[in-house]
Amino acid sequence: MRFVVGLLAAAILLGVPHLAAEDLGPQVKSDRKPTPEERAQKAAREACRIEICDIIETRERQGPDISCDIGWTWRTDEIAEAMAGRLDWAWGKITCQSDLRLERAAIAKAMSAPHATIKVAPHTVRCDLQQDGAPYVVEIELKPTLRFKNGRATDARVKWGDVSAPAAIYPGLYAATGLDNKTNFLGPEFVHQINKFIRKDCAAVRNKLPGRRVN
Repeated sequence: MRFVVGLLAAAILLGVPHLAAEDLGPQVKSDRKPTPEERAQKAAREACRIEICDIIETRERQGPDISCDIGWTWRTDEIAEAMAGRLDWAWGKITCQSDLRLERAAIAKAMSAPHATIKVAPHTVRCDLQQDGAPYVVEIELKPTLRFKNGRATDARVKWGDVSAPAAIYPGLYAATGLDNKTNFLGPEFVHQINKFIRKDCAAVRNKLPGRRVN
């Protein structure tokens, strides 16, 4: 059950780190060809990452806010590999989607002000699973809050909301999100991934940012 929560938490991490942190979930081996759906998901994440990194780079407060439709998929065999025999996985592949909304001015301020807080508008992550050919849906509401000091994340809280899930998953998912709301045990990992995104992942797309693209 913890692995299910881990997958969802890795996918969420504000939404922002997942845009670049392809290492958060099970990896597609080099001999596996991505499906058209997976290619489209990756392209959408890349486009959104570039938009966010451009704000981080320029710290420009004027302009459109971030509005991205983010999707990601873990294949059944990838999940089995990540399980490493610890637990049988009976839910097939996981396909998740979330609409990410971020205020440009809040991101720019977080990168330039001595202290700043980003409160992400409430949004829902939806994940589709299957068991014995029957479809199931997991939906989790969240409204993350991030605190920054001198352009680096220092604190992160997911603030999980309503949970909707199949009966076999719901108790563990509900308990885990409730525990995180009380203890914030996922917070330090969120902070790590956000700072990695700012430092390393944005550097990887620097030549793709508007005004810096190399033909």
